[in-house]
Amino acid sequence: MNLHSLQPAQGSVHKEKRLGRGEASGKGGTSTKGNKGGQSRAGYSSKRGHEGGQMPIQRRLPKRGFKNNNRVEYQVFNLGQLDHLVEKYGLQEFSLENLYMNGLVNRTAKVKILGQGELKAKVTVKVNAISEKAKQAIETAGGSVELV
Repeated sequence: MNLHSLQPAQGSVHKEKRLGRGEASGKGGTSTKGNKGGQSRAGYSSKRGHEGGQMPIQRRLPKRGFKNNNRVEYQVFNLGQLDHLVEKYGLQEFSLENLYMNGLVNRTAKVKILGQGELKAKVTVKVNAISEKAKQAIETAGGSVELV
């Protein structure tokens, strides 16, 4: 067997019949596009979601709820997690830069501290938002809070 003698398997290749080349071809006249209507015309393209006259799904389904475009998403840490992370990574300062460097948040994340759990470590916290309970607990443990 040589490269120049390679051929596809028998019956695996079919020559497509050319459309619109006369009645004798069996695909002449309307060229398999039917009679009249948008789909028979040149340049036709269906609209996204068009279901051929059936009521489209986006109109059949009920509309529910409300999405607030101005909502601010925070990456949340509780005091218990804070204590654990300070021990694990040896942090003196719990800041956005330190969290990013240790792979805990992404560059654009906003961080909020909540007051669930206990904090034993004395730590400086520089975050975007903090709850009152968490702020009191950090200051009671001897740390300080700074909002960025």
